[in-house]
Amino acid sequence: MAITSPERLWWKQPVCGQEKLWISIALVWCIFITAIMPYWHFFGKQNPSQEYYRVSPVKYGAIVDKFTAKHKVGEEAGIPVVDPPPGDIFIAGSQFVWHPILKLKSGRTYRLHLSSTDMVHGFSVYPMNMNFMAVPDMDYVLTIQPDKAGEFFIICNEFCGGGHHTMTGKIIVS
Repeated sequence: MAITSPERLWWKQPVCGQEKLWISIALVWCIFITAIMPYWHFFGKQNPSQEYYRVSPVKYGAIVDKFTAKHKVGEEAGIPVVDPPPGDIFIAGSQFVWHPILKLKSGRTYRLHLSSTDMVHGFSVYPMNMNFMAVPDMDYVLTIQPDKAGEFFIICNEFCGGGHHTMTGKIIVS
């Protein structure tokens, strides 16, 4: 079997009406999606708040430890469980755990401070479509208002080492 060159005019204009229709649909869809992106950005309420602060991982870890000690109500599998009032709440990612476990009240507004004490971690809340990065040196503040009771699991979706697959956390909403 020999390798041969393609014929001289291997690409031909679409001749069939269906080909032209599908190419037109794809082109219109691309133009629509490109035009709608600025609208989603400014009016779609899908963007997180732009509140963040620089903080050293050591200092952030100390803030989380102080917050945990003040609001601790128990432990679950060796991880402290906290039941804070509405306002500022803190959670930290570190190899290979999210801590503390947060007990929140439905309908209340919280300012969730999110950071990492060692390396970049992904903060994905299951079963919701909530996905953020926890970056060392950055305290990222998210204003949240839980509206549904239940247990929500935090999964690290950014590879962080050998125990990455075990890095989970929990938010309990009552």
